[in-house]
Amino acid sequence: MPEQIDIESLEDVTQDQITQWKHDKVIGIIGLGDMGQLYARRFTEAGWKVCGCDREENYEIFKKNNDLPFEILQNGHLVSRKSDYIIYSVEAENIDKIVSIYGPSTKIGSIVGGQTSCKSPEIKAFETYLPSDVEIISVHSLHGPKVDTTGQPLVLIKHRASIENFKFVNTLMSCLNSKHVYLSYKEHDKITADTQAVTHAAFLSMGVAWNSVKLYPWETPKWTGGIENAKINISLRIYSNKWHVYAGLAITNPSAHEQILQYSNSVGELFTLMIEGKSKELKERIYKAKEFVFGHLNKNHKLLLDDDILQQYSLSKIPPSGFQQNSHLSLLAIVDSWCELGIVPYDHIICSTPLFRIFLGVSEYLFCTPNLLDDCIEFGINNSSFRADDLNFTIAAREWSNIVSYGDFKLYKDKFEKTQSYFKHMFPEANKLGNEMIKTIRNRVREHEDESQS
Repeated sequence: MPEQIDIESLEDVTQDQITQWKHDKVIGIIGLGDMGQLYARRFTEAGWKVCGCDREENYEIFKKNNDLPFEILQNGHLVSRKSDYIIYSVEAENIDKIVSIYGPSTKIGSIVGGQTSCKSPEIKAFETYLPSDVEIISVHSLHGPKVDTTGQPLVLIKHRASIENFKFVNTLMSCLNSKHVYLSYKEHDKITADTQAVTHAAFLSMGVAWNSVKLYPWETPKWTGGIENAKINISLRIYSNKWHVYAGLAITNPSAHEQILQYSNSVGELFTLMIEGKSKELKERIYKAKEFVFGHLNKNHKLLLDDDILQQYSLSKIPPSGFQQNSHLSLLAIVDSWCELGIVPYDHIICSTPLFRIFLGVSEYLFCTPNLLDDCIEFGINNSSFRADDLNFTIAAREWSNIVSYGDFKLYKDKFEKTQSYFKHMFPEANKLGNEMIKTIRNRVREHEDESQS
């Protein structure tokens, strides 16, 4: 268990202390990708002194960029020697190598943290390569760089640090206006796997399945309206980001391996029951999963999504037509996976990504709206119009599971970027719709929290 954090004591910081910190301390960012730049810009705007670096071969490019309001240094050695809090904003697969290079240059008595999505290898690298007088406080913003940070979960991990330095980092991060969550690195990795691994696997698989048959789903009548809008938006939003954002979690987190394999198994087993016409067995299995995941919800529970919301966010030019008849194998399989893995997603809602909350809302809508689930099961058994789509999806889910089990970053990158290029022309519009949907879901989550506390 992590050290107990006294939340009230973290807020016991005077304005004079903050002013002094801003005068004395320098914040360093190693890795100026999208998230690194987001942090550097927001810290600078809040009045902190910030310096940063990217790969050394990119130094001249960044140095000439007049749009960057913070100091650009040539490499991580210079950032490490100058900074009082250093954040490694690098790919999970590279964290060990980069910390091994720059860690020994860390300023005496400073603090180091990282932004990777899997903290076990990050913490191991810090413990291995950092001087013993350096403190460790890691962070993880549970959203992508295109999302408004306001109200989004931000995990802070006090691994090896004084309470005063933790107050400093907590205060620094407050300029993001995120919702702070305090965890150990082991808790973080388990929760992020629970809330992200299967979700990513589902929507990565959708993209691969559509690409395999050269299908743009928003141009196809059977893929328009209702739940299909959310499926398409989430899948395209994932593919609009960089591959390493998802590869890091999937490959470096052991809990994610188990969950992605289970998702692939659930897809295959449910699809087999459908094509064998085993209606009774399929219904029993799906209803067992429904009871496990959603059984605790009371009759007055307000769904995160409804018909009006689902119809609003469509990429299609085809007139909307409400709930589409579909086996919804991808959704059935994720709830089945949660059941088989013993995961109740609502337990982690405070530490969930925007994509996870949308996906939970879509799953909740299918399983908890009267008659929809029965219609879905009956359609999967008796109607073959989605059989080819479901077969392609089953194959895609197995491909992703195999790539993760091999631990092969190159295979992951190749598969991701090939699919990404197919959908690239739709990313601007999809991200705009996705941001609006995320804002709506976030407001619904806040309403749920207010209701539960009243």
